[in-house]
Amino acid sequence: MPIRTREFNAAAPSGPSALSLTARLCALVLLCFAIYFAARQGVGAWYFRSGQPNDIEAAIRWDPSNPQYPGALANVMHFYADSANAGRIVRLCETAVSLSPYDAHYWADLGSAYDWAGRPEDALRAFERAHALFPNSSDINWRLANFDIRARRISDGLHLLQSVLLAGGVDERQIFSLATRATSDNAAILREMIPARAPFLLDYLDFQVGAGNIDAAQETWKHLLGSKLPFDLPQALPYLDALIQHRDLDAASGTWNELGELFPAKIPKRTPDGNLITNADFALAVLNGGFDWRVNPAEGAAVTVTPPGAAGEMGSLAIEFDGSRNLEYANVLQLVRVQPRTEYQFSAETRTQGITTDCGPRFQVFDIGDMTRLWATPNRVGTSDWSRDTLNFRTGANTRLLVVRIERPASSKFDNKISGTIWIRRVALVPVAQDVKH
Repeated sequence: MPIRTREFNAAAPSGPSALSLTARLCALVLLCFAIYFAARQGVGAWYFRSGQPNDIEAAIRWDPSNPQYPGALANVMHFYADSANAGRIVRLCETAVSLSPYDAHYWADLGSAYDWAGRPEDALRAFERAHALFPNSSDINWRLANFDIRARRISDGLHLLQSVLLAGGVDERQIFSLATRATSDNAAILREMIPARAPFLLDYLDFQVGAGNIDAAQETWKHLLGSKLPFDLPQALPYLDALIQHRDLDAASGTWNELGELFPAKIPKRTPDGNLITNADFALAVLNGGFDWRVNPAEGAAVTVTPPGAAGEMGSLAIEFDGSRNLEYANVLQLVRVQPRTEYQFSAETRTQGITTDCGPRFQVFDIGDMTRLWATPNRVGTSDWSRDTLNFRTGANTRLLVVRIERPASSKFDNKISGTIWIRRVALVPVAQDVKH
């Protein structure tokens, strides 16, 4: 019987073992690549942290797939460089866009680069792509609006600025300033840029007042009134005070009357006796503006207003001096519109308690434009019951605005620190007779 010999196969391992080894080798290779790329990204990030152009360029070499690096380098170069770098900046922005084509900010940066390089059509396309990707971004709308205005696409720019106002994130005064530099057509700004909301209209009104553009401010005020949007009375007072300051007294009086119609509970109607003093009996809160009382704080004196009582007590204003200083006081006053060359009588009731020094409080009435036309009631010191002081005077040929105020001049005596309290009530300024000859 023949003898059979066992044959041994020294070939490679069977199927499952071979696949396992191959998978392990692939995983090892992938791990090495991952470590390599992670290391490159880490080195790139390390260089990028410094923010220096050379280091950002190094970051790009280490991690060329990161769009943040060419975008940042372009912005740095744009900030520091001259127009000779425009081509490189454009290429860097194009690289960032190609690496991240759905990032609106990279497209906006590319639009700025094209604009700087003198390629307005390419810039517009890039900006519009940025806007399409992120239409509610205040930053992108702000940049596109600036481009539109430089390109004299004023209407488009104004509409974008309205979006910026609504979104916030950009200082309103920058927006208003850009718009008013772009066009002198204030009606277009009101129509196309200012949102139909009272806070925006009032902010724009304050901007025009602050810039001294009284005509534009008046147009804005009319637009606000025509909108019928609600607002608070104190928000309108800076505009009214600006009209007074610019001596546009007809407009100021008209605005005061308009406010009186809008806020009848805060601005009293004129009394039948023709008294020109507003809130003469202190029945309403002091507005500190317009043609109402103004009370300016002063160290060493405290002002309180007591409205009329239910039992028939008259309203009054009190000034209490605390005796801490030789106070020169002129901090309670009212501006009063009057006619030139007209006879007037001023009157007020006062009461004092313990007013010290030789110089006590008194009333002064004077022409705001001519301090030589000044009239004053007697000096009040010590303690006295209610008494009525009157002044009769005639306004000058150019007198149109008077100041009525409580004044206490500083004392020149050794014992000069004033203390005590004065109360005032029933303040009146009425015309007596008017000379029709001019």
